[in-house]
Formats: sequence, C-alpha cells, structure tokens
Amino acid sequence: MAVQLDRLVFGGFMRLEDKVAVITGGGNGLGRATAQRFASEGAKVVVADIIDDLGEETVEMVVADGGTASFVHCDAVSSHDNHAMAAHALETYGAIDILVTAAGVSHPGYKSGDQDASVKWWAKRMDYFENPATELLDLDLEDFRQVMAINLDGTLLAAQACVAPMVESGKGGSIVTIASIAAKHPDAGPIPYVCSKSAVWMLTKKMARLLATSGIRVNAIGPGYIDTHMTKMIDLIPEERLTQFFANIPMGRKGVPDEIANTALFLASDEASYFTGEILHPDGGYFTE
Repeated sequence: MAVQLDRLVFGGFMRLEDKVAVITGGGNGLGRATAQRFASEGAKVVVADIIDDLGEETVEMVVADGGTASFVHCDAVSSHDNHAMAAHALETYGAIDILVTAAGVSHPGYKSGDQDASVKWWAKRMDYFENPATELLDLDLEDFRQVMAINLDGTLLAAQACVAPMVESGKGGSIVTIASIAAKHPDAGPIPYVCSKSAVWMLTKKMARLLATSGIRVNAIGPGYIDTHMTKMIDLIPEERLTQFFANIPMGRKGVPDEIANTALFLASDEASYFTGEILHPDGGYFTE
C-alpha cells in the first residue's frame, strides 16, 4: 500500500523555528527526508554527507521548497570531518541545536544512494537463508569493522563534535540517533549491522545519562523495514520467505522515509521535552507481542 504523507505546519506554528539542525547522511534516504521535514518546520539545516552530489541535491530540494540549508562534506568515520561539520554549522548559522546521526550502512557492500551495489552484494548471499551458519563462517573481519565504524564510530564522532557547542550555548539541545529494530532483534540484519545498531542504542542511553544535566536530550529511533536504497535487498528474498517476512509486520508493508522523519521531528522538538534515553520504533507493529 502506498503511503502519502503531507508536510503540514503543526497547529499553525513551526516546531523547529530558528533551530539549527545538523544531519549526517543527509544525502539520501532517512537523512534526506529528515532534512526536508525539519526545514519545513523552520529549521536551518546543515546537510552532511560523504557523497557531495547527493548532499548538494538535498540542499537544492530544501531551498526549492522555501527552506534554509547548506551542505558540508563529511566522512562519518573522520574526526576531522565531523569537527569541520560542526564548525561549518557555527560559522553559517551561529549555533547547533539539533543533531541527527543518519549516516549508516546495512552491509559493507552498500554505497550511499547506489541501489544496484546493495542488490549485487546481497544476491551473492542468498544461500544464508538455506545455510544460516555460513553467515558466521564467511564473515570477514574487515567487513565487520567497516560497518561498525560507520554506524557506531560515526555516531560517536558526530556527537563529540556537536555536543561542545550545545553545552557552551547554555541552551542544551537534542540528539537523535538512528538505531534499528536490529538493535533488539538478531534476525533483522547481517551480523555487523545488528551488532552496530545494538551498540548505537547503548551509546544513546549512555550519552543521555551523561548529558542530561547539560540540558541535552539524547534519543534513538529504531526503524523497521523502510523503503530506501539500503533495503532493496529485501526484494531478492524468495517469495515464500517474503510472505513470511511481511507476516511479522502487522501493518503488512515497509515504511517510508517520511515516517521516520516525523519521528525524528517529534524527538527533536520541544514536544519531547521529557524524553531522553528512549528508543522509538516506527516499525509497523514488528515488536507487538
């Protein structure tokens, strides 16, 4: 079932008016949708991505819709790039109020915005469904480290770069990390992905405890299966297994990026002022019991 979400101003006011939001992985998927949603609610958005063309395209889309945004190149695993990203936000807009860490990968074969690369990587691994042990036995340590670095280290480095200005401002702020249902369910992705997202969730809780007295809220989103370039490998699953797959989702469909962006908007806004150290699961009911 197709989902169409209208981007409307809530209650006649903009929830992020004059806020400055830094979004890593803003060049596509959840990051792009979040950048557009935040801008529609009045935020000044810094779009950070390792793929310059995609990040600049997001900025163009935001500006075309009447929003305010700028692009900065950022490799998620580079401390230098993350600090340069924070410096860009401060120099361009004078503050950092919100950080969303949307940069991430599901597997080492993924390339930002490249659907074909994702499909090809997974096509070679369909035997995992028939021989589950091979997923463990075939795992390359460097592949494991690459996914952990982008998903976990990238979250940590972005937070380290952006927290200092939040603290110095005396106004606090909000950090929204992107975890996954895989943070709690081992069958929701390959080994490196589930391990990295579990770690992101624990990092989120730890940061929430450390930063609460500084007025900085830290929460996670644990999306279910969302229709992005990164999840196109689902289309390769044999039909009988795909039927079983969607049977585990009471709503019977994948989500769309705007549904995650709306969750991020809530957590970033003052409406979530008493939320910290929490994880919200827009997952179509995956975790209902």
